[in-house]
Amino acid sequence: MHQDFLQRGGLTRAPFVLVALTGLLLSALPARAQGSHIISVDPPTAKIGDVVRATGEGLGQGAVDELYLTNSTQDVKIAIIEQTEAVITFKIPAGVKPGRWALMIHLKMGTGTRLFEQPIKVTVE
Repeated sequence: MHQDFLQRGGLTRAPFVLVALTGLLLSALPARAQGSHIISVDPPTAKIGDVVRATGEGLGQGAVDELYLTNSTQDVKIAIIEQTEAVITFKIPAGVKPGRWALMIHLKMGTGTRLFEQPIKVTVE
């Protein structure tokens, strides 16, 4: 009976079914938080009220729910104007002091630290 099962392809189908089910389960999970990051801003220098585009990966609403400017002593929450997986568009808010500010993202999912300062800077004039 054991050889009969092998000849009918019982074991050759099992790995395929396992891989297919694993793929379905993994596709239902949210994107990994560690994959969310910003790689550039345009323009790199802006004034209060200017619109800035931060470009990166894993920036969609399912992963990133808040954006901040930080200068190591002050964190300023920024209103997001538009958000896709690759771009977050925001406006430099009133009251931000001139200087070089890093962008910091707040991840919607995961446990532990969910605020991640990005190595990308925007200069506010």
